[in-house]
Amino acid sequence: MTDTSADLVILGGGSGGYACAFRAAELGLSVTLIEKDKLGGTCLHRGCIPTKALLHAAEVADSARESSQFGVKASLEGIDIDGVNSYKDGIVSKLHKGLQGLAKAHKVNYVEGAGTLVDANTVEVDGTRYTGTNVVLATGSYSKTLPGLEFGGRIIASEQALNLDYVPEKVVVLGGGVIGVEFASVWRSFGAEVNIVEALPHLVPNEDEYCSKQLERAFRKRGIKFSTGVKFTGAEQTDDGVTVNLENGETIDADLLLVAVGRGPNTAGHGYEEAGVALERGFVRTDERLRTNLPGVYAVGDIVPGLQLAHRGFQQGVFIAEDIAGLNPPVIDEAGIPRVTYSNPEVASVGLTESAAREQYDKVETFTYDLAGNGKSQILKTAGAAKIVRAADGPVLGLHLIGDRVGELISEAQLIYNWEALPEDVAPLVHAHPTQSEALGEAHLALAGKPLHVHG
Repeated sequence: MTDTSADLVILGGGSGGYACAFRAAELGLSVTLIEKDKLGGTCLHRGCIPTKALLHAAEVADSARESSQFGVKASLEGIDIDGVNSYKDGIVSKLHKGLQGLAKAHKVNYVEGAGTLVDANTVEVDGTRYTGTNVVLATGSYSKTLPGLEFGGRIIASEQALNLDYVPEKVVVLGGGVIGVEFASVWRSFGAEVNIVEALPHLVPNEDEYCSKQLERAFRKRGIKFSTGVKFTGAEQTDDGVTVNLENGETIDADLLLVAVGRGPNTAGHGYEEAGVALERGFVRTDERLRTNLPGVYAVGDIVPGLQLAHRGFQQGVFIAEDIAGLNPPVIDEAGIPRVTYSNPEVASVGLTESAAREQYDKVETFTYDLAGNGKSQILKTAGAAKIVRAADGPVLGLHLIGDRVGELISEAQLIYNWEALPEDVAPLVHAHPTQSEALGEAHLALAGKPLHVHG
């Protein structure tokens, strides 16, 4: 490989881009990886990792506040936001250094700068053209807003929310999806008054309706207010606060308005259209093997229609590297990608929701196992459930979990779904006691016709 020529040129160093680079290098391909910001992308620096660090700090705050129920005498003196940010930033810095070391170890030619796609084989950075036999587009996403609602002042996106140097007293969160409910959960644990506004009928509307309703119930108990099925109509801000207006005539006053209405594909300004890449609503159109309409050009991650998840982009990056190397990897099943919302309580799922399953199958069965019957969940004092959706006399089609720490159960859940397991296949498996994983075992026992710790 020369400095400007490689087997593979990747535009974007986020989860999808760097995974593709590292796997391709392992397979003997020469790689140029171009990133205008920092290796690791949004997930590491402005998304998944720092957000989950805040959520863990929030969990620690709740544990101190509620310690008496466990017979422990402790108190919460307050939130040291500088200390929280130092903890968060330290994690990000350590992981960033680790990625930089891996890039060097894989002998990836890492180029810092904004890249522009010139043609199917060329990306230009600061006047230098880098050519590749194949090119991968991996430019990620950005925080969206609504028409007429501009970021600035007291109207912020998640990127600004991550770096606040104070805990707001009152916050309105516009959007009840994953990002919205996670920040709402953090701020409530830190002592803020929180009000979520969601235009669709439920919070986390992409999840199974049962989990959405259970999350809403838990949020009510925590004192998190929310308005669902109502549209935002405008916001006015002053030096002292922001007023949010809803279509039902209601107004909400707060210190901050967090706009969490989703993320858009970061495809503008990179030369995609000019080079002939087919776009649809800003997303890059690909086939099931992530190939664009241009020969030798692939796309990965948030710019490809579907779930905007770091681990989806990561796996797509690995897939593309192996595909280019001739390993013919199997196509990724989008429904088989696990989804976790790290609020308190957590929501985790994989596969089809009950409503989606009923649209695709003539007969569907479900079973919901209440965590009240699970010993470890009682030890943790968490409410919740494991809901299983299956085709009648057929495989498991979806698994939906809600409760503290249920995100850790999603690995077994995705194996069950992706291997098209029957409940009868899972029922004989031994689940360690006491663990929350027993909830999955109990649910499958019930669906296999031999319920044990089930009431009613």
